[in-house]
Amino acid sequence: MSMSFDPFTEMERIANSVTQRSPMRAMPVDLYRDNNAYLLNADLPGMDPGSIDVDVDGQILTIRANRTTARTDGVKWLAKERPAGSYLRQFSIGEGVDTTAISANYENGVLSLIIPMSEKAKPRKIEVQSGMSVPDGHKELAT
Repeated sequence: MSMSFDPFTEMERIANSVTQRSPMRAMPVDLYRDNNAYLLNADLPGMDPGSIDVDVDGQILTIRANRTTARTDGVKWLAKERPAGSYLRQFSIGEGVDTTAISANYENGVLSLIIPMSEKAKPRKIEVQSGMSVPDGHKELAT
């Protein structure tokens, strides 16, 4: 069997081994706005749903999770690419979010959050009136 040296594969292997030693792991997310809510989907494959923690403190939304590996005493690893450890992501959610109505669901390795906008942050239509009618108490604005 012929083996060849690929420097790019070797650099990727070294980079992966360095990042896997860090105490916090990557958690890829998709975040988008749909009508009156933000939707966040975070990839957390292989997580025990009981290890996933979502909380809001002020305007910071935090997602924590932990993946453990099965006990493997006395085995000889041939490949070990699925990192275990702690996962953490934090998001600044701003003041236009209804933090009391955030909901979370974990299914098929994806954590999905629905983050509704507060009533004051929702887009609304302003009625345009014609003529010089000015509401009482705002006459000084018309002069």
